[in-house]
Amino acid sequence: MKINKKVALSETGFVFDAGTGDSYSINPIGVEIIEYIKQNLTKEEIKKKLSDKYDVTTPELEKSLDDYFSALKTFNILENE
Repeated sequence: MKINKKVALSETGFVFDAGTGDSYSINPIGVEIIEYIKQNLTKEEIKKKLSDKYDVTTPELEKSLDDYFSALKTFNILENE
């Protein structure tokens, strides 16, 4: 997974896509996940980090991550592989 090179992300969660001019706001956990993506962590590594840090069931976490990655792709924040 890689973040689209045309996308800029601030530490506060403001996202700007220079390719389209679109902008978005991401909550702190979303920013944390994007930082893990930037560190080239796999989905499994991200899932492990989040499950260690937050009180969430595995099925709940997997669904939330799948939904989040899908949204990132929909909004062209994640490059399609």
